[in-house]
Amino acid sequence: MAISVPTDLARTIRALQQHFNDVILPLWAGRGFNERMDLPYEALAGDTGLPLPVQRYRAMACARQLYVYACAPGAAYAHHADRLFDALLRHFRDDVHGGWRYSIDADGLPLDDAQDLYTHAFVVFACAAYFERSRRAEARQAMLQTAQQIEARFRREDGRYHASMSADWQQALAGPAQNPVMHLTEAYLAASRVAEPAWFAQTLRNVAQSVADTFLHAPTLCITEAPAGKNDNHIEPGHQFEWFVLLNSAPAVFADLELPLALPRGCTWAREQGVAVRTAGVCAALYEDGRIKDPTERIWAQAEYARYLAASGEWVELTRQLQQFQSRFLHPGGWRECLDGSGGLARADMPSSTPYHLATCYAALPTA
Repeated sequence: MAISVPTDLARTIRALQQHFNDVILPLWAGRGFNERMDLPYEALAGDTGLPLPVQRYRAMACARQLYVYACAPGAAYAHHADRLFDALLRHFRDDVHGGWRYSIDADGLPLDDAQDLYTHAFVVFACAAYFERSRRAEARQAMLQTAQQIEARFRREDGRYHASMSADWQQALAGPAQNPVMHLTEAYLAASRVAEPAWFAQTLRNVAQSVADTFLHAPTLCITEAPAGKNDNHIEPGHQFEWFVLLNSAPAVFADLELPLALPRGCTWAREQGVAVRTAGVCAALYEDGRIKDPTERIWAQAEYARYLAASGEWVELTRQLQQFQSRFLHPGGWRECLDGSGGLARADMPSSTPYHLATCYAALPTA
């Protein structure tokens, strides 16, 4: 819905969307797409836009690209989404054990068969978007089956989720971590818009309370990356902003829970400690006492900060932040994935997983 926004902000948003439509979408449907495998290359060179040597293909990366093209306008991109969905099922579905394998090698053979919660969450998320676009029954079925597998296989008796399981589901390979659960929240919110809204809503409330119990850092009201109290734990400002946007998008679902009440104050702390005053750049990680642990500025964290500012209605700061984002992170051939603490290029490639962050960011911005 169109709202009144400052002229400079509206102009900047149009420029960002045009760059996405004219550069990003054609790039990954063209040179970034392996026609033989029907899969996106894992990464392109930042300067030439050519594919980097293939070592693997990940289900998560395929799912993220599926989301992007399921949301992109036009028949050509709808067809591209069809190809990505079919490739996701063909290459990554584990027909022996159920679930989804993490990766395949350059020739399409299984490389890593681990059952990864982060990956499963993105399958649910992408299938929800693709079903909304295509109405293909297979997409709805894959979405619901994957959600059922997550709850049956990853979820522990205490309500927390293992981050990784063995291919046969017999062994936990990694314990609870906040990032997979955040994307599970994102996935279930998307799924609830196309199927089983009551079930997903109740499950989401359980997830949010478990996150508060497990990851909420009392002194800062931020969500830590590992369970609270773990040694060498840290806080990522970008994840505070991402969580805020997710919970803010469904206030009725999360009403009266601890997490949405704490997060606004956690985001204020993350802004004060982790966002540069001059450039509005978001650092990668903070120690729990507020010192910067990793000064790298990753493009996804900048996108999440923009979404947070948009959700908060801070138009003046959003205008400044997006203008800095445009000049520092985007270029005519694509984007800069990471900048170091001095603003120099810290990572030269463009991963196939990043357009998802741009797409979700731009979709959250106001339309003039």
